[in-house]
Amino acid sequence: MQWGDEGKGKIVDLIAPQHDAVARYNGGANAGHSVVVKGERFSLHLIPSGILYPSKLAIIGNGVVLDPDKLQQEIDGLRSRGVDTSGLIVSSRAHVVMPYHKAEDAAREDSLKKERLSRDGEQSSVVSEIGTTRRGIGPAYAEKVQRSGAVRVCDLLDPETLREKISIAIATKRASLVDQPGVAATLDVAGVTDWALHAGENLRPMVQDTTYLLNNLVRAGKKVLFESANGTLLDVDHGTYPFVTGSSCSVGGIGPGTGVPVQRVGRVTGVMKAYSTRVGAGPMPTELTGDGEDGKIGDRIRTRGREFGTTTGRPRRVGWLDLVAVKYSAMINGTTGLALTMLDVLAGFDTVRVCTKYEFAGKQTDRFLPDSASLSAARPIYTDFPGFSEDVSAARSRGELPPRARAYIEFIEQTVGVPVDIVSVGPDRAQTITS
Repeated sequence: MQWGDEGKGKIVDLIAPQHDAVARYNGGANAGHSVVVKGERFSLHLIPSGILYPSKLAIIGNGVVLDPDKLQQEIDGLRSRGVDTSGLIVSSRAHVVMPYHKAEDAAREDSLKKERLSRDGEQSSVVSEIGTTRRGIGPAYAEKVQRSGAVRVCDLLDPETLREKISIAIATKRASLVDQPGVAATLDVAGVTDWALHAGENLRPMVQDTTYLLNNLVRAGKKVLFESANGTLLDVDHGTYPFVTGSSCSVGGIGPGTGVPVQRVGRVTGVMKAYSTRVGAGPMPTELTGDGEDGKIGDRIRTRGREFGTTTGRPRRVGWLDLVAVKYSAMINGTTGLALTMLDVLAGFDTVRVCTKYEFAGKQTDRFLPDSASLSAARPIYTDFPGFSEDVSAARSRGELPPRARAYIEFIEQTVGVPVDIVSVGPDRAQTITS
């Protein structure tokens, strides 16, 4: 419901037992979902969070861009910790992140950074590096749209088709990448083809046509949980463009990302933090920065909330809760229930602030401004709440929360117009309120 990192991994893990399969429908190894079970932390990037339940199918849908090396590392890591990965299934139609996509990603970010620095420190909502993870996600999606040289998982199992596609892709990229340091191997057709063929053999036992698989499960009355990566405000169509990811992160991405019609979805759980965070560039109206009190509050939230990227380790930008953004996300997704995470992080603050409107172009508005140039000019208008000092991490029902914490939750429900069904008061699976 925000810019990612809301705690989707924990919520998916929490409600997975009610389902027969968990399907990821977008993103790639740039995503990072953390799940804590009995004090043991699992970090997942490509594999759906339902993998921790051996009786469930964990399906990587066609809308995901797959990095074979990262997937194999993740599988090996889970197996070494005793996790059964036999239920993992990969779509034959998923596109593959190739070595040259990562080189493209890095080259573009470096070029944008150089252009920004050449502007003598001038701030811009347009000319800036996006702040990608440099995992090749955007270039892989761009290749998908450009079509001719795009490699899908099924191509990894067809040597003749694979060689032809890699040859086409490298021929179109050589001129722009040839002068980049350290990329020679990514432009070697034979070497990249050998790598891809090896990756295909590793994947072969997991590969299926997941579009038919998922639709057959739904027709058979099975329950499927669709798991998003990233966040609605990073959606390529509905997020803070151009500082977004390359895929459809919202519920609307389920259809193209899995082949299951969106109208078959019955419930939509929107995951949101009790405050706001963001990674990478782009506007964030409620961000807490600087050397003054705001900066100190931001550092305190960042430390208490362990706000460092699961994928990159980068410190996240931190701010007060932006309900203008959350209400927009609820509209975009048709959200039927909210999962509020990280409430425990706010314990101990004298005052807790919530953005309920923006001041923009001399007027107040309660509409979100997804265009980055406009959002950069918006100023938050806050509603202040008295904070709560009590530790809430042991609460297992709303009645056990302090009155001021309950008032905070109720204000979110009233403003967004969606009930809060789940409240997370700590990282562990058990630290959750569902009543």
